[in-house]
Amino acid sequence: MGVVAAGVSASGFQAQAQQATGNIRGFDHVALPMQNTEAMLSFYRGLGLQVTENANACSVYIGNQMINFHRPMRWHDKSFTLRAAAAKPPCGDLCFVWDGTPESLKSMLHLAGATVIEGPVGRQGGRKKAASSVYVRDPDGNLLEFMIYP
Repeated sequence: MGVVAAGVSASGFQAQAQQATGNIRGFDHVALPMQNTEAMLSFYRGLGLQVTENANACSVYIGNQMINFHRPMRWHDKSFTLRAAAAKPPCGDLCFVWDGTPESLKSMLHLAGATVIEGPVGRQGGRKKAASSVYVRDPDGNLLEFMIYP
């Protein structure tokens, strides 16, 4: 018996997906709950990223994608149900592509106040190529991987 997801068996899903007139092109954004708002915003700005704020979330932009960090009052709100029900900080494990040298990455992380917890280590990423990764944690404890492709 195949696994059933959203009413489609695992064996029937692929055939149904092939009949679709469109396809999934990529990620637009991810959303995570945030606990330490000021420390998080300072940290992500320190990484050189654009940050915007509104009453419910803080958006961090990475190229054409973004991370929405839900403010504590938002994810604690029982009426806010368009989220993972069990998500609490830290629950993120994010990988960024670094477009620079290992030395420039180390310098940027140092300036942002990040401590390398592992790396550089060899990894294969979403591009299906070998890369080198360095791992740090943000102020809420989310794991951040910075991957350098040759």
